[in-house]
Amino acid sequence: MEWKLFADLAEIAGGREVDVAAESGDTVGDALDALLEARPGLRDRVLDGDDEVADHINVLRNGRDVRQDGGMETTLEADDELALFPPVSGGAAGR
Repeated sequence: MEWKLFADLAEIAGGREVDVAAESGDTVGDALDALLEARPGLRDRVLDGDDEVADHINVLRNGRDVRQDGGMETTLEADDELALFPPVSGGAAGR
C-alpha cells in the first residue's frame, strides 16, 4: 500500500510517496502504523500526546477524510489511495 504525503510531511519522510507493508483487509490504522514505523520522524508531527492522529492532520482514503467514514478502523481494499495532509493555510489577504 502506498501513502501520498504533502507539504512538510513529505519533507520529513524524505519523499512524497512511501510504500508500506499493508494490504487489502488491513485497516487505515494498520497502514498508518506501518508508515510511522517506516518513517519514525513523522510520529511527532502526525500523532498527538495520546498517540491518536492529531486533529489538524487529515487522513484521506480515496480522497475522503476517514473521519467521515469508518475512521482509522476503515478496512482497506487493494486499489485504495491513502494520503496525509497537514493543515493548509495561506493565500493573499485583501484580494
